[in-house]
Amino acid sequence: MFKRRTFALGGAALSGALLLSGCANPMSQRSDNEDRVERKLLEHRLHVDVGEPEVMELPQRRVRITERKRFEVTEFEVTRRYDRYTPYQPWRELYEMPLGAVAVVAGVGANVANLIALGNLPDSVTHGWLEYGIAGLNPFMNVQSNGRAQQNLAGISEVRKDQREESINLPWSERPVEVKAGKANHELSTDQNGVLRLNLLDSPFAEQNLDKVGTLHVQVSDEDSGVRGDASLLVGSGLRGKLREAHELIFDDLEDDDVGQWVYRVKRLSELGLEEEASELEQSLVELTRNDPELQSELVRALAKQTGRLVADPGAQ
Repeated sequence: MFKRRTFALGGAALSGALLLSGCANPMSQRSDNEDRVERKLLEHRLHVDVGEPEVMELPQRRVRITERKRFEVTEFEVTRRYDRYTPYQPWRELYEMPLGAVAVVAGVGANVANLIALGNLPDSVTHGWLEYGIAGLNPFMNVQSNGRAQQNLAGISEVRKDQREESINLPWSERPVEVKAGKANHELSTDQNGVLRLNLLDSPFAEQNLDKVGTLHVQVSDEDSGVRGDASLLVGSGLRGKLREAHELIFDDLEDDDVGQWVYRVKRLSELGLEEEASELEQSLVELTRNDPELQSELVRALAKQTGRLVADPGAQ
């Protein structure tokens, strides 16, 4: 008596465990395709272009700095395959088993009708109803459901589609540049186009005696990759002889001078071959006298008479 009760309890427990665990219903495998691009750096250089001519005869120079990279680019087609299944939920058997019985009967009837119709009925009617009915009658498996489907990654495969080389040139935009002038090191910066604007009449070079500095060394480095680039720019002896006088002509106090001295400064810069600096000083003087139309008119006339320079008359606008 005791053994029979034990067996009965054990059978009930086993049935309950099977009912709760059940089996997942496998579904058709799904795959996803995507493209993947792999880039391998082959070369990384920093190029410093100091421009022409090689010898600097004017105080201003534009130095262009470019970062150059060359890559090996490989394109892959990646396929990921997923195993799909419907997880087992015991409570769904309460309605799946009755529906399964109906589906089996309907499936048998559909197959009989398919024989009469010479096999013209679709598989979704003949085989589909039977598959649904059998899964529904199975107490340890739910019917397939796309809405409840889950998936596991089954495998990944890659196929190489293309391989090529690509090169990119980027401006050394707003990055530090070191300029060595003699024993002094100056840290400057490029603009957004990767251009370093050197002006030996401006700071920090204006505070340094460049009489014996025949070469400027321009250096850049990328700390992340350790790549460096450099170039040298020669400073002509004629230019070095002009720098000190030109600096005094441009930057000495203007307000204590009269019109004659202003005109002399512009004329002397032009005689030194520093035409760009002469024009900049001329415009600064016109702006300085903007609030004194009489003085400004006198300046314009003096410039035209003594230097032949024609300045637009602000009063004519």
